[in-house]
Amino acid sequence: MQVLSRDILEPNSTIGIIGGGQLGRMMALAAKFMGYRIVVLDPSPDSPCGQVADQKIIANYTDGQALKKLAEMADVLTYEFENVNVKALQKIENQVNVPQGSRLLEITQDRILEKQYLSSCQVKLAPYVVVNDQTDLLQAICSLDYPVILKTVRGGYDGKGQVLLRSEEDLEQALNLFQQGICVLEKQIALEKEISVVVTGNRNGQIEVFPVSENIHQNHILHQSIVPARISSTLAEKVENLAKKIAESLSLQGNLAIEMFVSKAGELLVNELAPRPHNSGHYTIEACNISQFAQHIRAIVGLPLLKPKLNTAVVMVNILGQHVQEVLEQRGKNPHWFVHFYGKKERKENRKMGHLTILTEDVEKVQEELEKTKIWNK
Repeated sequence: MQVLSRDILEPNSTIGIIGGGQLGRMMALAAKFMGYRIVVLDPSPDSPCGQVADQKIIANYTDGQALKKLAEMADVLTYEFENVNVKALQKIENQVNVPQGSRLLEITQDRILEKQYLSSCQVKLAPYVVVNDQTDLLQAICSLDYPVILKTVRGGYDGKGQVLLRSEEDLEQALNLFQQGICVLEKQIALEKEISVVVTGNRNGQIEVFPVSENIHQNHILHQSIVPARISSTLAEKVENLAKKIAESLSLQGNLAIEMFVSKAGELLVNELAPRPHNSGHYTIEACNISQFAQHIRAIVGLPLLKPKLNTAVVMVNILGQHVQEVLEQRGKNPHWFVHFYGKKERKENRKMGHLTILTEDVEKVQEELEKTKIWNK
C-alpha cells in the first residue's frame, strides 16, 4: 500500500468504489483530478463509473468473491449507495481500509435501525409504527390516523417501496409492500419545506457542513434543489448543528446526506440518512469552493477537509429520460446552463440521466426561465 508517513494516501494509489452509478462516476472524476486510480465493482460492463474508471470488476454487489477481489486491488474502499451486502463488507474490512465502515451502512439501509439510532440521539422524527402485516397496519392507522405513508424497511428510492394512504380506499395498494417484508408506517407531516444537508467527517474528527439545500420533488423524484434554502438563518444554524451532532455520534468518515422536513409548525424533523454524496448536493460542483465529491475523496484518503463556501446562489435541476432531447435542443441557447450527463445510453422515463446547474443572483427568475421551457412540465 502506498501511504505517506502522515497516512495520507499517495497519488497513483487505487480507490475502490462499490457501485457504478452517477455518484460513483462523479466520485471517480474528483479522485482522478487528485491523481488517484479507480477500480469499480458493478454488474454492468458499461456503468457510468466504469466508463471513467481505470479497472472494472463486473459482478453483483452481493458477490463475496468479487468484493474480496476489489479489496485486494484497492488501497481504500468506498461505496456510492446503500444496497451493499453488510456481511460481505465486514469480511473484507480487515483486508482494506473502509473509512465509512459497515456499521454506518447497516444503520442506513434499514429504516427501523435508522429510526432507532436517530431516536437514541434525541433527534426528532415523524411519528411512526413498525408493522408486520395487515392487522398491524390497521391498528397503526388507528394510532396515527390518516394520512400516513407505508414504507418498506429495506430498499426503496424515488418513491419506490412506499405508498401514501389517505383513506381506507388506498389500503389495497399498500398490501403488496408486505411481500417485501416488515414495513414502517409514518405519519405524513404537514410540510413547509423539504430540505437536506451534506456533512463530511474525517478520521481526525474534523467535520464540515455544506450549505442547506431546499428540495422540490415531482412524482417523488427530486426535481430542483435551491441553495441557499429559503429558510431563516436561525433554522439554518439548527440544521448545521444537527448535522454535526449526527456526524459526531457516528464518528463519520466521508459524506453523509441528511434529508429533513420543516413542518408548518416550524419543527425540524429528520426523514432519512444516506451515507454517501447525494443528488441534492450536485450544486456544489459549480457553486462551492469544493464539491461534495472532492470533499468525500479528501475524507477517505486522509486529507484535511475544506470549509465549504457557497460562492453564489444556485438552482440544480434533474434531467430525467423524458427531458433529455429537449435539454439537448435548449442547451445551445442557454450557455449559462452547466449541463452534466452521466453516460447512460438507455433513456427511460423517470430515469436520472443527468442534471443541470444554474448560478444566479435571482432564484425566482431562474425558476421562471425553467418554467418557460416547458421541459419539466411532463
